[in-house]
Amino acid sequence: MEKTIRRKRIAVIIGMVLFAFISALILYIYRTRIITVILEPQTVRDRVSELGFFARLIFVSLIVLQVIIAIIPGEPFELAAGYAFGAIEGTLLSVFAITLGSIIVFLTVRKYGMKIVKLFFTEEKINSLSFLKTNKKRTIIYFIIFMIPGTPKDLLCYYAGLTDMKLSMWIIMSLIARLPSVITSAMGGDLLGDKNYIKAVVVFGITLILCVLGIFLYYKITDKNKEGKNGN
Repeated sequence: MEKTIRRKRIAVIIGMVLFAFISALILYIYRTRIITVILEPQTVRDRVSELGFFARLIFVSLIVLQVIIAIIPGEPFELAAGYAFGAIEGTLLSVFAITLGSIIVFLTVRKYGMKIVKLFFTEEKINSLSFLKTNKKRTIIYFIIFMIPGTPKDLLCYYAGLTDMKLSMWIIMSLIARLPSVITSAMGGDLLGDKNYIKAVVVFGITLILCVLGIFLYYKITDKNKEGKNGN
């Protein structure tokens, strides 16, 4: 069983490496055009406007894929959402896509269990969240961790399917708890799109501080519960 999981994990890693390599190759080939686009945000927004629904569909699909693959960070996509679609629409598209991806992950893990989670995460990381299975304050802890930028939401997303949390609660959490993190990223992207660099730097600075505090809080919570478990 363990060998089978290891082989599947290797296959997933190889797939991710290939995906990263192809992405890097595309970025290199089209680097001149990409740099031009970055320096001229209005070109991006004009193109998005021309593509209409198709542009939104591509973007939502990319974020859903990011949530499922787990190790791909979501912040650059949320930043791009604000850059291309503006703060409000970028936030709405991101939250919708993240929620959709989270539901897919939740239901997949609920059906196939630990063997799916082990494809993306080590047993040590999975066990670090074991307290969430029985903790009475689990929902509050999830909300706090999800609301703060920088916390490992991908791991929590997969772990939720291993608990007895109801799907309805998970959907509410995915919609509401992630809003602050998505809004700050989309707002920063929107400011970059408007070439309002000073305000963008301020937003990114605040987000960075929140990320550091979020990571610190996350490890504080997990370490505290680990110690409590060992004490028992």
